[in-house]
Parts: sequence; C-alpha cells; structure tokens
Amino acid sequence: MFELHPRLRADTFLVTKMEVSSLYLMNDARYKWLILVPEIEGLKELHELGVGDYSTVTSEIKLVSETLAHQYSPKKINIGALGNMVEQLHIHIIARNEGDFAWPDPVWGAGEATPYSPELSAEILSSLKNSISL
Repeated sequence: MFELHPRLRADTFLVTKMEVSSLYLMNDARYKWLILVPEIEGLKELHELGVGDYSTVTSEIKLVSETLAHQYSPKKINIGALGNMVEQLHIHIIARNEGDFAWPDPVWGAGEATPYSPELSAEILSSLKNSISL
C-alpha cells in the first residue's frame, strides 16, 4: 500500500491524482513549485519504473511542465529527482524566473520557505486542478 513520505506530506498540498502519480504544490510562495510522486510503494529511482509506468510518468511531467509554462510564463522550468533527503521517488517541477529568490541558483537550500496564505494556496490549487486533467 502506497504511503506518502511524512516530509512531503508536511510540506505540500495535494493538487490532484493523475494516472500513476499524485501532484502536490510545495508550500513555498517564492516559487511555483510542484512535486509529482508516482504512487508505487518502495520506489526510489525513475529507472525502477516499469516501461509502461515510466512512459506515463514522463507524460505526466510533460503535462505539468506545459501547464506551468502556460499559466506562469517562466524563463525556465527546472525538473529534478534528487532524493538525497527524501528517498521516496518524487519529481520536482519548478517554474523559475530571473529575480526569483534563488535565481540563477537551485532552489534547494536557498533560505527559508515562505508559506502560502490559505487564500492564495486555495486559488493556486483551484487553478492548477482546472488546468491539469488526465
């Protein structure tokens, strides 16, 4: 039975369930930062996915990236699956712009997160849910 890692559960809001993965919004208002988590127990690496699930997850990454590009017109979309602190496979998809808090450096370890207000998180979650449909 799949269970989301406690750190991811504490730091994110559920956006939507997709075909293989669930999509979460990172609770850091400095960036439009989404996390895609394939719901397969014990998974640590992308290459551990079966061929069909791998194809589906890459399609989910593409859809989420296109949604961020369309909604927020970022200069760059960063995609990464580090797993150094949280081993459970999760893929970061982050819309980046010149002048954001960490630009041009990576977002990891750059200052303290700025939590969303309840109103803004609800607005973003609603917008993303309406834009992402599989």
